[in-house]
Amino acid sequence: MSQMNQDNAKSWHAVAESLNNLASLYRSQGRYDEAEPLYKQALELAKKLLGQEHLEVANTLNSLAGLYYAQERFEDAKPLFQQALDLRRKLLGSEHTEVANSLNNLGLLYYSQGQYRDAEPLFQQALALRRKLLGFEHTDVANSLNNLGLLYYAQKRYKDAEPLFKQALYLRGKLLGRNNSNVAMSLNNLAGLYESQQKYERAKSLYQHALQILERKLGSNHPNTISIRENLQFVIQKKQDLP
Repeated sequence: MSQMNQDNAKSWHAVAESLNNLASLYRSQGRYDEAEPLYKQALELAKKLLGQEHLEVANTLNSLAGLYYAQERFEDAKPLFQQALDLRRKLLGSEHTEVANSLNNLGLLYYSQGQYRDAEPLFQQALALRRKLLGFEHTDVANSLNNLGLLYYAQKRYKDAEPLFKQALYLRGKLLGRNNSNVAMSLNNLAGLYESQQKYERAKSLYQHALQILERKLGSNHPNTISIRENLQFVIQKKQDLP
C-alpha cells in the first residue's frame, strides 16, 4: 500500500468510525432520519478515500441497506444489499462468512416482500456456507435454519419447516442456554407451526414455555412477551372452540 493510500485509510477510519458509531446509535434508538445522512456521508467518504471497490464500501452499503430495511423501504435497500454482496464476493471470494451474511440479508429482504422464490435459494446458500465455514453448531447456522423455516412456514410447507425449526431450537438451546430469549422465539415459531395445523395442545405447551422465558428475561410488558401471551390466549380459545 502506498503512503497516500495508507494516509487515506487512516483518515477514513478516524472519521468513519465516528460517523458509523453515531449512525448505529441513532438507528438503535429508532432515529432513522438522523442516521441516514451519517451513513451516506460515511459511504461517500469511503468511496472517495478508498476507491469504489473496497471492503469498507461494502460494509457501509450493507449498513445503509439495513437502515432502509428497518424502515421497510425495501426498494431502496435492495440495490444496496446486492451491491454489498457483489463487492464482498469480488474482494473476499465466494466462500466467506461476510458473503453468507449478505446472502442472508438479501434473502430476508425478498422474504419480507413475499418474494419467496427469490428468497429460498439465498437462504439455502447462506445456510450451506455457514455450515461449511462455521461448522454445524453455530448461532449463525441456527439463524439460517430459523429463517428458512419461516420461509417454508409462510408458504404453508409445514413438513419442510418443522425440522428446521426443531434444529434451530436445539442449537439455540445448546449454544445460548435454555433460558435465552432467542430460544423463546424458536419455541414461539414451532408453536405457531403446530397451531396452524390445529395441534393446539402441543402449541399451547410451547407458548407457555416461551412465555415463561420472556417474562423472566424481558419482563411482562415487553412487546415480545405481550405478543407470545396473546398467542397463548388465542390458542387456548381455539382449543376450547373445538367440537
